[in-house]
Amino acid sequence: MKRERFVYKIIGLMSGTSCDGVDLAYCTFRRLPKNWNYEIVRAVTIPYDSGWLTKLQQAPTLTASGLLQLHATYGTYLGKLIKKFCKQFKLPAPDAVAAHGHTIFHQPQQGFTFQLGNGHALHAACGLPVVWDFRSLDVALGGEGAPLVPLGDALLFSEYDVCLNLGGIANLSYNEKGRRKAFDICFVNMVLNHLAMQAGKTYDKNGEMASQGEVNRSLLRKLQSAYLKIHQRRPSLSREWFENQILPLLDKVDIDVCDKLATCVESAAQEIVNALPGKRRISVLCTGGGTWNTYLMYRLLEYGRDRVQFIIPDKEIVNYKEALVFAFLGALRLQGEINVLHSVTGARHDSSSGLVIGT
Repeated sequence: MKRERFVYKIIGLMSGTSCDGVDLAYCTFRRLPKNWNYEIVRAVTIPYDSGWLTKLQQAPTLTASGLLQLHATYGTYLGKLIKKFCKQFKLPAPDAVAAHGHTIFHQPQQGFTFQLGNGHALHAACGLPVVWDFRSLDVALGGEGAPLVPLGDALLFSEYDVCLNLGGIANLSYNEKGRRKAFDICFVNMVLNHLAMQAGKTYDKNGEMASQGEVNRSLLRKLQSAYLKIHQRRPSLSREWFENQILPLLDKVDIDVCDKLATCVESAAQEIVNALPGKRRISVLCTGGGTWNTYLMYRLLEYGRDRVQFIIPDKEIVNYKEALVFAFLGALRLQGEINVLHSVTGARHDSSSGLVIGT
């Protein structure tokens, strides 16, 4: 049932595949005659401490009971973060919290996806209405359960030809003949952070290590071949794809970690520019943590210089666009409107997805 409202205050909650922390964004959305506008009132990132980072990394190996326990514990943790966030910045109670959770398993071909962070536990801990589990309905309808951000791209960022997210996984969306098209392209921060950790760092700041390395042509060809096979299916990429298709290639080659980083940056830049639509000059909005990787952006500019204008928006949009969009998907769910497009997920039809608790 639709609830006719024109203004929503939603806290978007996002934890990405790069495991750098939890993004919280308090957002307002106003319905205009033909679209919506938005404001990020306040946003922060809460980095994971070593304990939570270990728990998240080990979650796929837990027993069923262990995973369910962590599911509840993590939901409580998120709820407490929300309470602290609102108190610290003196924020008025939002209409709801829209929580993506942290993806542990994503196997839509097997009929399931699992985002850690029990919505009931989250609601109990923060006392606010919660919208959560945005992906499962689409998977049940035969879709990939991803990507979900493209509807937000279409309604909030329509002035750009392409919206490119450089997170743990690079993905893009754009309009083609009146329909939104979107897909995952390649691994970015997920692979770069993995390699940086081998050098004792949490990430390769500004791509400094990658810029010092040399591209290994043999590894580059193997990555190109792996992505060619992936793109023939166009699945939503996941931890499982990384561990099964990419990680073995990196482990088998005996070269310096800087050379591996340089090669993976080169691979990502090639895959991303090759995935961009059309041959005319296009504007590409760049967001996500990878946007701050100076060396990656340099390689993107080199490959796309003849036809691509890469645009880096305000820092707040770069860092919190996904949290913003999930807040927006939560508003659409409360409104009873479509928030998942089958044209990008492959499901049988569009849907208004997300479980609602406490309204």
